[in-house]
Amino acid sequence: MQIDSRQLTAFAAVLREGSFDAAARALHVTPSAVSQRIKSLEERLGRVLIRRASPCVATEAGESLQRHAQQLQLLEAQALAPFGINPAHAPTMASRRSAPATAALPLAVAVNADSLATWFVPALAALREQHAVQLDLHVEDQDHSSALLRQGRVLAAVSAQAAPVQGCKVRPLGRMRYLAVASPAFMRRYFAQGVNETSLAQAPCNVFNQKDQLQARFMRRISQPLARRKLDPPQHRVPGTHGFVHAAVQGLGWGMNPDVLVAPLLASGELVELVPGRFLDVPLFWQHWGLDAPVLRALTDCVCSAARAMLHVD
Repeated sequence: MQIDSRQLTAFAAVLREGSFDAAARALHVTPSAVSQRIKSLEERLGRVLIRRASPCVATEAGESLQRHAQQLQLLEAQALAPFGINPAHAPTMASRRSAPATAALPLAVAVNADSLATWFVPALAALREQHAVQLDLHVEDQDHSSALLRQGRVLAAVSAQAAPVQGCKVRPLGRMRYLAVASPAFMRRYFAQGVNETSLAQAPCNVFNQKDQLQARFMRRISQPLARRKLDPPQHRVPGTHGFVHAAVQGLGWGMNPDVLVAPLLASGELVELVPGRFLDVPLFWQHWGLDAPVLRALTDCVCSAARAMLHVD
């Protein structure tokens, strides 16, 4: 069975843009045309492929097709790039005549917020020196980013998972080191008698979001084997890397922060470590589709090079 390319392009656009109207604008067609193409595709395959929500997401049946669509789009864009044509936008002959010499290749990548705020952007800048790309970054916790690969929503991801996702290759990047830090005033208020099971249970801690387990892991590490109960201190959700550091400086709570971000603040005395010399290392891996595309190889090389320069590597 051969899938109609216009239907597949519309399917990928709806999931990429999040709605039928946004997909129509990206493809320079009417929303009804997008809707008709999706309907025809679903009827042809006998499955509902898109869950009509805000934003639109792929159903379980649609996830495998989403990955297939992204791979085809990347390969087609790679082939047409020398002609200044971006297949995702279906340009007219007039727009092709006015197109730039090289059309941007669409790249959807998942990365955790702390990597994005520290070492990952230089990798993207290095890639831009080699390839014209249009980046679609998905910020996701390193423990959960591999799910986006399985769903076909991204072609590569910074992940804490060492085992490759099916159809993907994996490269070790290094370890991101996290330090438990707080302001001096916070330490005097909550840890005057030391960092122990009792004080940890009472002192507020900052968490990035509901997926963030770094603080819990650190508490388990330093309290075992003395801990007799699960520590459940008050929590503040601070969903931003630099805001997370600032929250610690301002005494909102203690938290685990990348060593490269807090090193100057530790040196100035604005922050102190809860337990000097104790840290948490998070191994990071680069998972990417096993697709032989020059831009994907270049992206991998740039990411690995930037990681070696900033992460802790054996």
